[in-house]
Amino acid sequence: MRFFFTYFLVFICWGLFSQELPPIQNYTPKEYNGEYQNWGISQSSTRNIYIANHFSLLEFDGNTWHKYQLPSPAIIRSVKAIGDKIYTGSYREFGFWYKEDTGQLSYTSLSDRLDSPLSEDEEFWDILALDHWVLFQSLDRIYIYDLVENSFKILEASSAKAKLHLIKDKVYFQKAKQGLFTIANGKAVLVDNDPVLANVAIIGLYELNDDLLIVTEDAKCYLYDFETLTPWQTDMDGLVAKLYSSIQLDDGSFVLGSISNGFYHLSKEGKLIRNINQAKGLNNNTVLSLFEDMDHNLWLGLDNGVSVINLYSPFNEYVDKLGKIGLVYAALRHKNRMYLGTNQGLFSRRTDVSDEFKLVTGTEGQVWSLQLVGSTIFCGHNSGTFVVEEDVAELVSDFRGTWAVKPLKHDQNLILQGNYNGLSVLEKKMDAWSLRNVIEGFTISSRFFEMDSLEVVVNHEQKGLYQIELDPELQRVTKVTNLEPIGHSSNIFRFRDRLYYKTYTGIYALKDHLKDISMDSAMTQLVFKENESPISIIIPDTLGQKLWFFSDNGIKYITQSTLSGTLSDTNIPMPSTLRSNLGVSGFENISMIDENEYLIGSSNGYVSLNLEKVRPITNSIKINTVYYGDYRDASTKAALELAGEFKYANNNLIFEYSVPEFDKYTEVRYQHRLEGLYNDWSDWSDIPETSFKNLPFGEYTFSVRAMVGNNLTENVASYSFSVLRPWYVSNLAILGYVVGLTLMFIFIHRIYKRYYRKKQESLIKKNQKELERQKLQEKERISQLLNEKLQDEIDNKSRELAISTMSILKKNKFLSSLKSQLNNIPNKDNNIKSVLREIDRNINSEDDWKFFEDAFNNADKDFLKRIKTKHDSLTNNDLRLCAYLRLNLSSKEIAPLLNISVKSVEMKRYRLRKKFDLPHEDNLIEYILNF
Repeated sequence: MRFFFTYFLVFICWGLFSQELPPIQNYTPKEYNGEYQNWGISQSSTRNIYIANHFSLLEFDGNTWHKYQLPSPAIIRSVKAIGDKIYTGSYREFGFWYKEDTGQLSYTSLSDRLDSPLSEDEEFWDILALDHWVLFQSLDRIYIYDLVENSFKILEASSAKAKLHLIKDKVYFQKAKQGLFTIANGKAVLVDNDPVLANVAIIGLYELNDDLLIVTEDAKCYLYDFETLTPWQTDMDGLVAKLYSSIQLDDGSFVLGSISNGFYHLSKEGKLIRNINQAKGLNNNTVLSLFEDMDHNLWLGLDNGVSVINLYSPFNEYVDKLGKIGLVYAALRHKNRMYLGTNQGLFSRRTDVSDEFKLVTGTEGQVWSLQLVGSTIFCGHNSGTFVVEEDVAELVSDFRGTWAVKPLKHDQNLILQGNYNGLSVLEKKMDAWSLRNVIEGFTISSRFFEMDSLEVVVNHEQKGLYQIELDPELQRVTKVTNLEPIGHSSNIFRFRDRLYYKTYTGIYALKDHLKDISMDSAMTQLVFKENESPISIIIPDTLGQKLWFFSDNGIKYITQSTLSGTLSDTNIPMPSTLRSNLGVSGFENISMIDENEYLIGSSNGYVSLNLEKVRPITNSIKINTVYYGDYRDASTKAALELAGEFKYANNNLIFEYSVPEFDKYTEVRYQHRLEGLYNDWSDWSDIPETSFKNLPFGEYTFSVRAMVGNNLTENVASYSFSVLRPWYVSNLAILGYVVGLTLMFIFIHRIYKRYYRKKQESLIKKNQKELERQKLQEKERISQLLNEKLQDEIDNKSRELAISTMSILKKNKFLSSLKSQLNNIPNKDNNIKSVLREIDRNINSEDDWKFFEDAFNNADKDFLKRIKTKHDSLTNNDLRLCAYLRLNLSSKEIAPLLNISVKSVEMKRYRLRKKFDLPHEDNLIEYILNF
């Protein structure tokens, strides 16, 4: 019997392999840059996660992993966040970490304050907080640290499994070979020494209906009413499992971490909800530690890595790891059976037992649709149409390529089909469906169609809308009206008895005639919101009265109020990894499989969505670290609590920020701005940091906010700082510049003043010189005029001199001629002699010479005086000869003037040369003329 029960549980666990699982996120040692083993997990009031990771303490803020090590390397076995401190226990060491102003963790040892030494090889495996005490437990002792008095109390507590349990403000622990103990008045008090409690390691102790629920390492559970220990039946009974850790979740359920098979999730009644191990998505099968965070995510510290399970996510995943199912195009749940239509065929499984999907025989190939008409399941298939009953499918129409089927309102025994090559009709006879006829006159592919009485509207992506009128027997088309396509990505759908046409530009309402088409502004505004426009067709949910579509940020549905008739929309965030995995564009699928539960097809399985679990979330964003430095290295951390003040050389800053959100299906995007540089918000980005290079000096405020899913964080984190002026624009430098400029101005002013003064003086001098020059010119002009006047006078005097000379010469010539003639008269009488004497007297008249001398002196002033002064031996006759020679007269012309012969004149000239003492080669006349 026990073997059968064990086999049954193994079968259940194996069957669970094909069940939907909550989202799982795995972090490998490479991702968090740490060791393999993770011995403890805790969460601080800031929502950051802390993990005892062998030789390191890991801190995770939702985006970035930070690693801290003890001053002396030691294996960290336990961690507990209490208030603003993070307490850790390790090999022969325990203490706490606290945040510095820079956001960096700093360690303070408490074990160094002990009066007594620690035991040899003592390690601290568990930490518990109670009021103002913090308890550290090793395999040998319990150290009770009083936060108020800063003192210690030590209890001896040898144990095979160091684990402290807090129940109703009472601390319980196990002593090896002795039993279960509690602490009372600072002492260990025995609670019970039952052999189970004394000899089997306890890995969990919880309150259950005023009793103690005890979980042991051999996967057994017991209830203890403080008198009797009795087994508590669970689905773990009979299952061979070795447990290492356990936790009770906030909803009362239990999670048991095993050494070799992942974890088991039990309800508060002990029923197995799920078993998730490495084969189902965990990093590793050995669960060393368990923790439930503030958002009810389950954290697993594994022997190799860390896993996070979003137990209460509205999404569950079914991952087809082996590719047996393929891309899901349609889904339907009916009579405890789930059906999936994929590109590989129709698959089904029972939902009331653990079962895996199996291919329905004969349905291999592409499935396009699954529809429930009445109580009959129709499967639109590439081969035609199947009617499905449980896990059996019957081909009722071999008219290839059935897109969808729609029942006729006026005849429940007829169904209209849309096919690759037009429309066809199924008929029900004697409870059996079969192809009645293909409608003639229309061969256009009819994937999207809607029928009202005898009119059918068909939408074709490339050819547009067709309005078709059928004959009453539904045999042929009587009239076809075509409307060219308005846009791509189109389909038609019916919502609240109205027909709509969707394109990439908007939603249009269709009335009785295609010409009456018009845009529905209310629905278009809801569907085509900014950043929420559809990337898929509109998928109507007739039962749920919703319109579904996928957007860039998630999945969205529209409902209409039954009272007011107003439309409203709901946006459910979905990660880009899932949105990009929806399969072929235009064939996205979301199917209602239960009340408020939907199935979303993907390329490797599906995701189920429970609307009852969709709740608004509130998150806060915080700035974790601010780095600053120069352009080469910005790695120095700044204090976060105070306004920053950075030198201009350190004007390169990096900001790291995060939202501690650990849901796999919730994406976080960030937006920042730097007031003082730009006041507009940046574009949304999933990168949790930003940097600024070479900021100018000035005052700044950095702000950052986040979009968590579709909700803004409730706060905007900010950090104010200033970049100081560089030295060359500091106040002292500016003062220096002002003084320098003032001095320079004064200096330049003086230079200019001196320059202009010199220029003025130069101009004055120039003007004076010009005036002097003008005066000189005037003087010269006057002198010239005077000289001209004098020259005129000289010329006049010369003319007078020449006239006088010529008159004397003529007179003397005449008298000489007359004398010569008279001398030729023989026998001269006294009269003649008297005349001759008179002639001689007139020829040698001093009056003539006096007249000539005056005229000569007027013409050539002071010549006679000057030459007389130089040659004082000159006689009057010599002066006369000099005067005549000055006039450039020849000897022949001079002879009559002196009343001597020419020869005598030559003699006189010779004597004159002697008196002048002229050399032989000098010319006498040139000497006299140049004197």
